[in-house]
Amino acid sequence: MSQSLYAADTTAGLALAGDLTRPARLTVPDLLAWPQHEAEVSFECATSGIQHHRFTGPLLHDVLSAAGPVFDPARRKDRLRFLIAVSGADGHHALLSWAEIDPDFGRAPVLLAATVDGTPLDRAGAQLVLPQDRCGARHISGITSIRVDGGYTSWA
Repeated sequence: MSQSLYAADTTAGLALAGDLTRPARLTVPDLLAWPQHEAEVSFECATSGIQHHRFTGPLLHDVLSAAGPVFDPARRKDRLRFLIAVSGADGHHALLSWAEIDPDFGRAPVLLAATVDGTPLDRAGAQLVLPQDRCGARHISGITSIRVDGGYTSWA
């Protein structure tokens, strides 16, 4: 394992992988270096009722765009076939489409949260936050990996 990913201060990290020209490993301090966006979020948690939090972090779209998704420029709207799979340390997973986060299509302000209620998530790890979701089911805590996949070629 990389020293920068799990240094002595136990800073959690996540892997960006899949159909990317620049796969990477990122920590919460890395995410704090990006332009920060804020979201006041209320969602219904099945186990503890309605939750209210303020999250800050970069947009998922910005971070993944910088990793260089391998869209085919010869194929019109190629990016629409890409999926994004997010996994958390607790075994939770969520799947999004590229179109959902793309500013030309769904423009969902999905965050890779680096703080919650003003507290950095260095040890717990970044969180996937979908402010538009009423239910917190796609909220992923302690992200371990994000995989971008445009590998399938047939709709048969």
